[in-house]
Amino acid sequence: MGDQGHEKVVETVLVGNYIEMEAEGKPKNVKNTISNFIWNGGSAYDAWFSCSSNQVAQVLLTLPYSFSQLGMLSGILFQVFYGLMGSWTAYLISILYVEYRTRKEREKADFRNHVIQWFEVLDGLLGKHWRNVGLGFNCTFLLFGSVIQLIACASNIYYINDNLDKRTWTYIFGACCATTVFIPSFHNYRIWSFLGLIMTTYTAWYLTVASLLHGQVEGVKHTGPAKMVLYFTGATNILYTFGGHAVTVEIMHAMWKPQKFKAIYLWATAYVLTLTLPSAAAVYWAFGDSLLNHSNAFALLPRSPWRNMAVILMLIHQFITFGFACTPLYFVWEKAIGMHECKSMCKRAAARLPVVIPIWFLAIIFPFFGPINSTVGSLLVSFTVYIIPALAHMFTFRSPAARENAVEQPPRFLGRWVGAYTINVFVVVWVFIIGFGFGGWASMTNFIHQIDTFGIFTKCYQCPPQLPPPLPLLNATSPIPSPATIHHLQLLGGPKFHNP
Repeated sequence: MGDQGHEKVVETVLVGNYIEMEAEGKPKNVKNTISNFIWNGGSAYDAWFSCSSNQVAQVLLTLPYSFSQLGMLSGILFQVFYGLMGSWTAYLISILYVEYRTRKEREKADFRNHVIQWFEVLDGLLGKHWRNVGLGFNCTFLLFGSVIQLIACASNIYYINDNLDKRTWTYIFGACCATTVFIPSFHNYRIWSFLGLIMTTYTAWYLTVASLLHGQVEGVKHTGPAKMVLYFTGATNILYTFGGHAVTVEIMHAMWKPQKFKAIYLWATAYVLTLTLPSAAAVYWAFGDSLLNHSNAFALLPRSPWRNMAVILMLIHQFITFGFACTPLYFVWEKAIGMHECKSMCKRAAARLPVVIPIWFLAIIFPFFGPINSTVGSLLVSFTVYIIPALAHMFTFRSPAARENAVEQPPRFLGRWVGAYTINVFVVVWVFIIGFGFGGWASMTNFIHQIDTFGIFTKCYQCPPQLPPPLPLLNATSPIPSPATIHHLQLLGGPKFHNP
């Protein structure tokens, strides 16, 4: 009993370090007040804005497409179900982070100039094999998450300016998003997270209101679900929607009190559902099966100043989300080349640039906006943010001693450890069979179909066909065309001529 009492005292002192860090994060004089208000975020509110802003992003525009694959009822149920499941695994990640950090701080580790990441948590709690698996899945997911943001940028801007094809816009936005190398860490996303959530809120309600005002198109049909391939493709896109917590550890580490994170993701999910459910349902109600061939909801809504505003705001938000997805990759790369604790931000920015190049290249190869979300969801998100956290939690606390000395005990209303293990087993089995198994089969089938239909390096994915230039009109003063010209015009379906 004496040892246990001593253990609790040590634990209290070490957890108190978070409070000391909070005091250090506050502005110390009036001169820095505005700068810190905009730049240095570490409160629970900052974490909520970061989680909410990062979770919806461009997937807001593909959820109506998923509803056309799933049908209205399944679309709503899957959103609520995966929202709760995603909140649970984000909670598990937060518990494992606090457990790892507390253990390391008992050993006098100092993290003031070091950002803890998910693979390090796995390494410290379960060993190098877990670390390698976690690092592989997490980095690959974040890589393709960044790719998706670039594809989304090109897809969206095309609906304002179609003078350039989507591939050219991808080149342009790749260069723009490369500037995220200058943002040091998640501490510095305070104002961006706040603005990002305002942008997605506007876009979601624009989609809802514009669809309701537009009304149902003539002959609208709602046949979904029609095919198993489409059904599970849509389901894995929603799995991807609520699997945006691959950056949970980095967001927690940026907090002054990481222990406050436990319920933040749940509240963020609750707010996100107020955006995704009305917008997806309204767009699907208005356009029905037309969405099966238009994975971007902007494609079906008429051009207007309101739509242009939504497109512009989503472009800015996708720049922010690109930074969210890419910053953990920057950290991994910095640690690999020994630049992570470098004080010069310019040197670190230059060292980060090689990370952007493969992202840029992959966005040009596979510009399949919509289908790529489902593929990433089934093959990567399923393990990264659902299966691995649930298994890691069970293996970390598998011994009675580990459960007794855990920094955070599971909630009483869920049945403590028995309840936590039951939920974890359900998550692992469900996601492995439905998400990875059926979802992987369906999304890969659909993805291969996109390659067969459009080809890799396609110049303008799902763009409307370009009409031929108008033919010149002939009048009384026009010269009589030559026989060769007349034949050429007739081949193009132009006006008929008779030689005098």
